[in-house]
Amino acid sequence: MRYPPSQRIAPSAIKVWKIHGLIYSIILMLITIGLFITAAMLKWNYWFSGISLIFTIVIVLLSIILIPSLRWRRWRYQLYDQEIYIQHGIIIVKRTLVPMVRVQHVDTKQGPILKKFNLANLEITTAATTHEIPALSEAEAEQLRDQISILARVEQDDI
Repeated sequence: MRYPPSQRIAPSAIKVWKIHGLIYSIILMLITIGLFITAAMLKWNYWFSGISLIFTIVIVLLSIILIPSLRWRRWRYQLYDQEIYIQHGIIIVKRTLVPMVRVQHVDTKQGPILKKFNLANLEITTAATTHEIPALSEAEAEQLRDQISILARVEQDDI
C-alpha cells in the first residue's frame, strides 16, 4: 500500500473555510428567521420552525467549528514526475492519482476570501475530470502550476 501524500495545504485554509461556513450559516439563519416570521403571521404551529432552528444550530456548529479543522487535517497532495497524488475527505477518504500524461491544463483560481489570506486554488484538468487542490499559498500554487505544466509537457513529448 502506498504511503499518504506528505504535502499539506496552508493552515490558514481553516480560517477561509470557517468564513465560508459563516456565510452559509447566515443564509440558513435568515431562512430560519423567515420561517418563524411566516409562522407568526399565519398563526401556524411553531414546531416546523423549531425543528429548522435546531437543524440550523447543528449546521452552524459543524460548518464553523468542527469541519474546517477536520478537512484541513485530511487534505494532502504530492507531486511526482509521473503523477499527482491527492488525498481528501473527512469520513470517506478519497485518494486520487492523476497521471501527468492525462493533464491537459493547470489553472490557479482565487476569490476575494482567498485573496485576503494570500491563498489560491490549483485546478488540474484532464479530458474527463477536474481535480482541485485548495488553499495553497499564492507562491506555492504558482510554482506547482508551472511545475505540473512542465512535467505534463515533457510526458506528452515522450509519447
